[in-house]
Amino acid sequence: MKHKQKHHTVYFSGELFSQKHLIGNAYLAEAIYEKSHGRFLCVLPQNIEHGKSSSRAARDRDIKELLECDLALFNFEGTAVDSDTLAAFMIAKFADIPAVVLRSDTRGDAWTAMAGFFPRTVKVVVDSPGLYKTSMKRRRIAAIDEIVRLAGQHSSVYAQLMCEQIAQACVRALDRAIKTKPRMPKHLCEEVYSWLALMPGFKGKEKVLRKHISRILENKIDRDLL
Repeated sequence: MKHKQKHHTVYFSGELFSQKHLIGNAYLAEAIYEKSHGRFLCVLPQNIEHGKSSSRAARDRDIKELLECDLALFNFEGTAVDSDTLAAFMIAKFADIPAVVLRSDTRGDAWTAMAGFFPRTVKVVVDSPGLYKTSMKRRRIAAIDEIVRLAGQHSSVYAQLMCEQIAQACVRALDRAIKTKPRMPKHLCEEVYSWLALMPGFKGKEKVLRKHISRILENKIDRDLL
C-alpha cells in the first residue's frame, strides 16, 4: 500500500561561507515552509550537526541527507556557481531527485550547458534587486531619513517582502517538480542506488552503506518518488 505524504523534505543547497549566505538560506527556507503551509520542509546543510568530524565525514553526511530528501533546491548564485552546490546538483540528478534551481542574482546567466537541460528540474529566475525596490515603493517610504529607516528596521521589511515573493515562486516550482514522473526506469532503480552507495566513496562498511541506501530507495518507491 502506497503511503500518501502530507509533506516533503527538500535538501536546500547553497553557499555557506558568510553571514549573508547563512541568513539568506535560513530566511528563505522558513519562508518556503510558511508559504507552502508546511508542505515543504527544507533541510539546511548549515544546520546539520557535524561536531568535530572531518571534512570527509561532513561531506558523507550531507550526501546521505541529500539522497534521503524527497526534493532538492539549489541556489545557483554569483558570477560562478558554488562548486559544492554544483556537485550536490549532479548527485541529485544521478539519483533522479526532483529539483528546483534558483537564481536571484542579476549578474548574467551563471549556468553552463553542462548544468542545464536535466529532467525533473524546474528553473526559477527572479530579479531580487528589482523585487527589493518594488517593496520600497509599495510601502511609500523610499525617501525617509536614513536614521528613521535604520531605527524602524525598514530595510529588513523590504528584504522580508522580497524573500516572501521568491519563496512563493520556489513553492510553485517545487509543486511542479514533485509532480514530474521519474526519469529512471523501474528496473534500473536498484542497480543505480547500489552504485550510489559506492560511487561517493563513503567511509564505512560497504554492507552497512548498501543497506542504508537500499532503505532510502524503498522509501522513495513506496511514496511514488521513483
